[in-house]
Amino acid sequence: QVQLVESGGGLVEAGGSLRLSCAASGRTIGSYVMGWFRQAPGKEREFVATISWTGANRSYADSVKGRFTISRDNSKNTVYLQMTSLKPEDTAVYYCAASLSSSWLPTNPGQYDSWGQGTQVTVSS
Repeated sequence: QVQLVESGGGLVEAGGSLRLSCAASGRTIGSYVMGWFRQAPGKEREFVATISWTGANRSYADSVKGRFTISRDNSKNTVYLQMTSLKPEDTAVYYCAASLSSSWLPTNPGQYDSWGQGTQVTVSS
């Protein structure tokens, strides 16, 4: 099973940008669909973005479309989430996840097999 460690979270003002990284170990991520999810206090974990094995295909939640970009570098075993035009409602713990599901670009947390510990993103108004 692949181990995932997120980094890059922090406190940023509304309108600002952050870049999250997810470093994988134990296995190469080339055979995994990778995703980002987030969970705000008192809310369920929600889908943010997902990217196919080669990076050729991506899918985003409507709430982040046009502001967030997911990418991957399989040679570095790392996945990224570039976040721009951040809003206070983006405040959450952000999780990286890896999926071996046969589903195309899965968006359900239950379709992911491995999870990182999360990184906090706080957007002030």
